[in-house]
Amino acid sequence: MNKSITCKAAVIYEMSAKRPYFETRPLKIQDIELDPPGFGEVLVKVSAAGLCHSDLSVINGNRPRVMPIVLGHEGSGVVEEVGEGVKSLEVGDHVVFVFVPSCGSCIACKEGRPALCDPALEAAGKGTLLSGEKRIKLNGEYINHMVGVSCFSEYAVVSSQSLVKVKKQLPLDEAALFGCAVITGAGAVFNTANIRVGSTVAVIGLGGTGLAAIMGAKAAGASKIIGIDILQEKMDIAKQLGAHEVFHADDNSIIDKVRNFTNNGVNYSFECVGSEKAMELAYKILKRGGTAVSSGLSHPDKTFSIQHVDMVAGEKTIKGSFLGSCVPDRDIPAYIDLYNSGNFPVDRLMSDHIALDEINEGFEKLSGGSTVRQIIMFK
Repeated sequence: MNKSITCKAAVIYEMSAKRPYFETRPLKIQDIELDPPGFGEVLVKVSAAGLCHSDLSVINGNRPRVMPIVLGHEGSGVVEEVGEGVKSLEVGDHVVFVFVPSCGSCIACKEGRPALCDPALEAAGKGTLLSGEKRIKLNGEYINHMVGVSCFSEYAVVSSQSLVKVKKQLPLDEAALFGCAVITGAGAVFNTANIRVGSTVAVIGLGGTGLAAIMGAKAAGASKIIGIDILQEKMDIAKQLGAHEVFHADDNSIIDKVRNFTNNGVNYSFECVGSEKAMELAYKILKRGGTAVSSGLSHPDKTFSIQHVDMVAGEKTIKGSFLGSCVPDRDIPAYIDLYNSGNFPVDRLMSDHIALDEINEGFEKLSGGSTVRQIIMFK
């Protein structure tokens, strides 16, 4: 093809829009122009894209990004064209987007920790691809990429390192979930925490990431799994997916209830909300020697507090988990195999399928907490 194309995409111009989003419509569906893929880059025809709290965090201002920008970081599609130097992918391949491309050359990548890739972090902050280039034009001017993906668009030009090839037998709406919800939630369990069989686990926040953590804890052999949220509907889903008990996050006696259910606290807690209060709760429900893992992203100004002496005397650990501490080329195919075996019902995370022009309504539902994962389907 080797020429620019025009397609529709969801563009946001400024953050902190007022709700309800179906009235203020912070995302504008507009025609954009995509440059052809450069060296090491790929043009993907997007098939499905999930609405995630990380995108919502840009809309509501909790996760500042350069503007204007095409949002979307969790998705799947089919390779339409490959740029010079791409050897790992071919036209027609089915792929899942990864929101942290691995440069392969920095120390973090060489140590097997691609989620900490410094060039990827720098590119995300500048709104570029891993190469440092921009490929999206609006009215003749270059605009910004969302973590090198920007899949709320009919087509996307991305670095080949932002893609993982998957088997064509997997439906592409299901494949999209593995790009963020699954690797973030289950990866926090398998990789960041590396939980032991028989461990006790609590998951705070039962959206797509939290429910994936519930499934991961079950698959890893946790003996007691607790789900914590403010919505009964999500707690019901958590029980269906493997939680042995659920508690309401606003219950004043929740810490005592968790301790009574687990013999004085959990071995591992997972904060999947992006809330400092949830992080403090995750710490308080740990037993001695326990570990609290956070995959949530709060506003940069937010902090949380713990009792220092309790952390030391109790030998408690607090860990961050980005991209589920995953090696995407290794873990996404492995999690898909686990799903295909029937032991990891990822498809249960899907709440609804919507069209691109329903995106503002979708984010209003997500903001209200009444949905898990809505999937935009492209023709």
